[in-house]
Amino acid sequence: MNYAKQALRGSYRFERLTPQRNENDPGVCVTEESLSQFLDSCHRRGVSELTMRCYGKYIRALYEYLPKDKVIHYGTLEEWRSALVESGYVNSTVNSYLSVANVYLDFIGRREYQLPDRLKTTMEEQPELSREEYLRMLDAARRCGKERDYLLIKLFATVEMNVRELPRLTVEAIKSGKVATEWNRVKRVIYFPEILQKELLAFAKRKGIESGPIFLTTREGRPMNRAYVTRIIRAICPTADVAENKGSTRCLQKLYQSTRASLESNISLLVDQAHERLLEKEQLEIGWEEIQ
Repeated sequence: MNYAKQALRGSYRFERLTPQRNENDPGVCVTEESLSQFLDSCHRRGVSELTMRCYGKYIRALYEYLPKDKVIHYGTLEEWRSALVESGYVNSTVNSYLSVANVYLDFIGRREYQLPDRLKTTMEEQPELSREEYLRMLDAARRCGKERDYLLIKLFATVEMNVRELPRLTVEAIKSGKVATEWNRVKRVIYFPEILQKELLAFAKRKGIESGPIFLTTREGRPMNRAYVTRIIRAICPTADVAENKGSTRCLQKLYQSTRASLESNISLLVDQAHERLLEKEQLEIGWEEIQ
């Protein structure tokens, strides 16, 4: 069964409600069979198909994070949470991952390994970058002839990629349409939209890059770090009439997430409306009685 999201990082505060560690406790082994039974149980309880896909994705991520013995000990979920934060997942997403893990542990009767506290952030709200501002940044970079800067801005607003994953953005990966990444044992696959894929390959061809990473510092040929990329993006902001504090990968990534959330919400609404129309049609055809 196959199951198929860095935007906001900062200073996080944790409420440590982890049970007292017992060094002699052997832990609990997570098996493929128990995962299937858990998901089957959720399905039988009437969990929606969309939620089921999320459950499968989140619990699979936990399974892949665990070491080879696939054993959860006291503190494992707290370590996993830290790994998710380090990988750039927003606090709400991290909470969702942990929530499903807690439900699974309850299902197998091992609540002592749960991590019930939710992630809280003490950092100030990240400034919101509107889609209109983002498009002005792209237009400004294009008018200034800065193709590399244009592509970096588009990249972070189009796919969920972190700065530290840029070295994996190779010509070979772009041609395949995806790149596999791993950070703190958290694995994921990033897929490139066809439009972005074509632009990246055209850029690499013009620059004579036949293989390997396409985004490196021009002088030393080293991977770009966050500070370097932020300088590039903020240099575009004045020309685009965008506040410089919005010129960051985090703001672009937050725009990506909010755009996806809006689209998914619209799709969910359309599904609900279609389902309602189906029920009304069936009621007219074989309803017990006519409803006024």
